[in-house]
Amino acid sequence: MTRLFGTNGIREVVGERFTPSFVQRVAAAVGSVTPVGPPIAVGWDGRTSSPALARIVSGTLATAGHRVVELGLLPTPAVQFNVPRVGAQLGLIVTASHNPPEFNGIKCIAADGLEAPREFEERIEGAVAAGAAPSVPYDRIGDIGVDSLAARRYVDGIAAQVDRDRIAARKFSIVLDCGNGASAEASPALLRRLGCRVVSVNAHVDGTFPGHLSEPVEANLGDLKRIVPAVGAELGVVHDGDADRAIFVDRSGRFVPGEMMLTLLARDAVEQHHGGVVVTPVSGSQAVEDAVRPLGGSVVYTRVGSPSVTHEMQARRAVFGGEENGGLIFPSFQLARDGAMTLAATLDLLARDGRSLEELLGGLPHYTMVKEKVACPVERREEVLAEVSRRLSEGSERVVTIDGVKAYRAGGWVLLRPSGTEPLFRVFAESSDPERAKALAREGLEAVHRALDVSE
Repeated sequence: MTRLFGTNGIREVVGERFTPSFVQRVAAAVGSVTPVGPPIAVGWDGRTSSPALARIVSGTLATAGHRVVELGLLPTPAVQFNVPRVGAQLGLIVTASHNPPEFNGIKCIAADGLEAPREFEERIEGAVAAGAAPSVPYDRIGDIGVDSLAARRYVDGIAAQVDRDRIAARKFSIVLDCGNGASAEASPALLRRLGCRVVSVNAHVDGTFPGHLSEPVEANLGDLKRIVPAVGAELGVVHDGDADRAIFVDRSGRFVPGEMMLTLLARDAVEQHHGGVVVTPVSGSQAVEDAVRPLGGSVVYTRVGSPSVTHEMQARRAVFGGEENGGLIFPSFQLARDGAMTLAATLDLLARDGRSLEELLGGLPHYTMVKEKVACPVERREEVLAEVSRRLSEGSERVVTIDGVKAYRAGGWVLLRPSGTEPLFRVFAESSDPERAKALAREGLEAVHRALDVSE
C-alpha cells in the first residue's frame, strides 16, 4: 500500500501525480470510509487548480451519497474553525500550503476541527489501493450546499479572543502581505475590525504567486522589509498560501525568525496561565524552554508537523504550542496552526504590554537558528537517514530520534530530517554563538551530501 499522506496531507505536482483522476480516486476513497450522515465540508486555497479540483471532490462525495457543504476559498485554519460549526463530520481542504505554485494537495479535518489522525489517513490509503469507487442510485445522490458565512464566522471568532478596544486604542499601523493567498479576505477584515490602519500588499488572490513565492522565509520578503519602515508602520506580517502561518518584521524592517515569535508567545501564554505545558516539535528552539521554565512552564517535544503538535496539545491540555516556522497554536481558540490568530494575539500582547515588538523580543533568551535544505529523492529517504544517523552519532553528546536525527554537539544541536511535504532533507542547527550555528549547519549539510554519495 503506497503512502499518500505526508506530515501535512497529500502534496503533489499538478498534472503529474496530482491529476483529476487521482483526486477523484482519493475523494472516492474518503466517501467509502466515511458513513453517510452528517455533511462533509469542503474548502480550498487560491491555487490555480484548487477551485476545479475541489469541485471534483464535492461531486465525487455527492455521487457516493454524501451531503457536501462548500465553505469556499478560505485559509486552512478558517476551514478547521468552521467544520464543527456547520455540523460536518469531516472536512477536506484542497491546498498545498506554502509549496511552490505547481503543487496542490488534500488535507483531512476531523469533526472537532483537528487534523485527522494518521489512522484515518491509512484507511483512505487502503481504500485508494483497493480501488474503492462508491456510487448510489439517482434518488440517493447527496446535495452540494454553500456556506457563505464561513469567513465572517472565523473573523468574529478571532476578534472575540482579544481586547478589541485596547488594540484599537493603540492605533496600530500594520503592513499586511497576504502573499496572493487565501488570507486576502479574512486577515484585512480582521485588522480593520481591530481598529488598525492597514497597508495591504499582494492582497489579491493569484495562484501563480506573482508577489513572491508562498513560503514566508526571509529571502521572499524583501518588499515587506522595505515597506514597513517606509510607511512608518508598527510592524509587518506575511502569511503563507493557506494562512496557517504568520511571519513578522519589526518597525525597522528587520525580519523576525519564527522561533522568536514562538518563544515570545509561549512565554506570554505560560505567564497568563501561571504555568502550563508548551508543545513544539524537535525543531523548536532551546529559547522556548529557557523562557517558560522560570515561569513554571514545561516543554514537550513531538515529531514535526501540526497534526503531531495539536494532538499532543489536546492530550496534555497544553496552554500553547507551535512550530518554529510561524505556525502557532492557541488552544483557547482552536487546536490549529493559525496565522490570523497569531497576528491578533501579537497585537493584543503589544497593546497590553505597551512596548514595541522589538523591545519585547529583546528580552528573550537569544539563540541563532540556521535552516538549510538538500534535495533528496523520496525513494532514498530511509537509506540516507540511516547513514546520516550513523555519522552524527559519532562525537555527539546526545542523539534524539523522535523525528529524523537530532544530535546535541558541543555548543548547540543539529537536526536532520526528511521533509514530509517535499523531496528534500531539512537541516536545522542552533547555538547561542551564530558562528557555531553556521558550523553545525555545515556539518549537517555535509552529512546529507555524503550519505547521498554513499547510497548511490
